[in-house]
Amino acid sequence: MVRQVLSIGECMVELSQAGEGLLRKGFAGDTFNTAWYLRALMPRDWHIGYMTGLGDDPLSGELLAFMRQANIGTEAIRHIPGRAPGLYMISLKDGERTFSYWRDTSAAKLLADDADHLRTAIEAADLVYFSGITLAILAPGAADTLLAEIRRARAAGKTIAFDPNIRPRLWTDRERMLEVISAGARAATIVLPSFDDETAHFGDANVAATIDRYLGLGANTVVVKNGAQGATIAEDGQTIFVPAVPPENVVDTTSAGDSFNGGFLAKLLTGATAAEAAAHGAAVASVVIAHHGALIDPALLPR
Repeated sequence: MVRQVLSIGECMVELSQAGEGLLRKGFAGDTFNTAWYLRALMPRDWHIGYMTGLGDDPLSGELLAFMRQANIGTEAIRHIPGRAPGLYMISLKDGERTFSYWRDTSAAKLLADDADHLRTAIEAADLVYFSGITLAILAPGAADTLLAEIRRARAAGKTIAFDPNIRPRLWTDRERMLEVISAGARAATIVLPSFDDETAHFGDANVAATIDRYLGLGANTVVVKNGAQGATIAEDGQTIFVPAVPPENVVDTTSAGDSFNGGFLAKLLTGATAAEAAAHGAAVASVVIAHHGALIDPALLPR
């Protein structure tokens, strides 16, 4: 039986530094990056699908072909005439990145506007993955529709994984941001927060506070990523610390958290414990941040 993962969000055109004043074009986005690493690391009898919105322009066609070439399922994608993919550019300094975005006419903003299409896609999946960015780009009514369908999927016994991925620039109102992020976590069985986001926006004093808050919202498993300080897993009344894997050289931290999530979920879905899965996620992220761009050659990844 084919088992299915559905990742939901926005995949954008990525411009990254190529040296000598040149830029390299690619495609990436937080939930797509995780889907990419899941596909690279999962057995072929798993179907890894992506749900987003694409337009009818040439870049949408290139992006669709790119996904298919990577063996990522595209059947859940909405095609929206007159729209186009969003675009972002990475600027790097000492391995740390900043982003500039152009996404006003992004087709992905309309991914949840067709409730029937959304329900059909989610019902076909065994695990659904989404993020705070997925929720941030949607109109309030569409975000509510997506959350309602995800809550319905959890009630039906599906595994729901959520990365809060808090990006204030995408939200017009701080209180709504915190409310919707909390609603996303409340709908999830697995929550994968980054501690620097949580302390900055929820005011968590330490990792334990982040764990307690998300467990209190109803998560079964919480995995707090804390960069070079490692990850802490809370599950079944136990807390386990997993150290980070030092990279050979930090080149580009883009997709560090996304690739950790992909490595973690790939192992967890194939029978590993949460601690084993987190160790694998750390190893994957260590390799990814030693290379340029959000997506690296799958042959480089630890198996």
